[in-house]
Formats: sequence, C-alpha cells, structure tokens
Amino acid sequence: MNRLPAVSVLRRVRGGWLPAARDLQRWAAAALGARAAGREISVLLVGPAASRRLNARYRGRDRPTNVLSFPAPRGPLAIPALLGDLVICPAIVRAEARAQRKSARAHWTHLVVHGVLHLAGYDHERDDEAQRMERREIRVLRGLGIANPYRAAAPPARPA
Repeated sequence: MNRLPAVSVLRRVRGGWLPAARDLQRWAAAALGARAAGREISVLLVGPAASRRLNARYRGRDRPTNVLSFPAPRGPLAIPALLGDLVICPAIVRAEARAQRKSARAHWTHLVVHGVLHLAGYDHERDDEAQRMERREIRVLRGLGIANPYRAAAPPARPA
C-alpha cells in the first residue's frame, strides 16, 4: 500500500508559483505520519475574493485568509479514507511569505502541514491545544528542512 495520501488539486487561480501536487502530497504525508496511508485530501486553490467569502461564511471573519480546513464528516456513514478539504489562497500565501521574509516554498509547506493537522483533529483554540499543534508543526517542518515558523525572524539590517 502506498504510504502517501491521495491529494487532488483543483486550481481556480492562475499565475505565480504554485507547488506541484506531488509536493502537497509529500507535505500532507509528513503531517499525518503513519496515518497517511490510504487517506484522501482535496486542495482547492482560490483567489482572495473566494477566500474572503468562505472565511466570512464559515469562520465569521470578513477577510481573505491563507488556508481554511474542512474536515470530512465523522460518523457511521462517513467515508473512512476521506480526511477533508483544504482551501488555499496563493495570493495571500505569497504576500505573507514576502512580509515574513521567507521563501514561498517554506510558507506553503508550513500552511499545508498546518491545514492537514487541522484535518487530522489538531486545533489551537485553547493554549494547551495550540502548544501541542505548534510542537507537531515544528517537528514535521524540521523533518522537511523548514525552519521553525513561530520563531521571530531577525529584524532587517539597518542601512549604513
């Protein structure tokens, strides 16, 4: 059995660098660990307007956001392999990466790992949950060669 989850990508945006589906699959697998085998995730790439609508409707926040996670329904009629859906806004991801002075690839990796952990049941509503989720993210990202995203970057050097 393939130990990577199945990841389907639907692009509703064009332009700018986007990671390959294989990268998304690898990052999701790293986040899920042993639970990745046989799982299915869909990724929808949208523009800021669609991101804003979804964020307002499902989170009550009237602004575009980088990633939204929609876990698959649980219960007796649920499809066991289906983990859920991620909605990612590449324009927001690019802007945040620039503002945070990190590579687009590093920021994409972090947001996919973060979103997939939400699909797997992690949350950050309470302090203890946030610490548990951040520790997991940092560990997964380190394994993928990405620096701790929660450590503040050094301030820019002042011109001489």
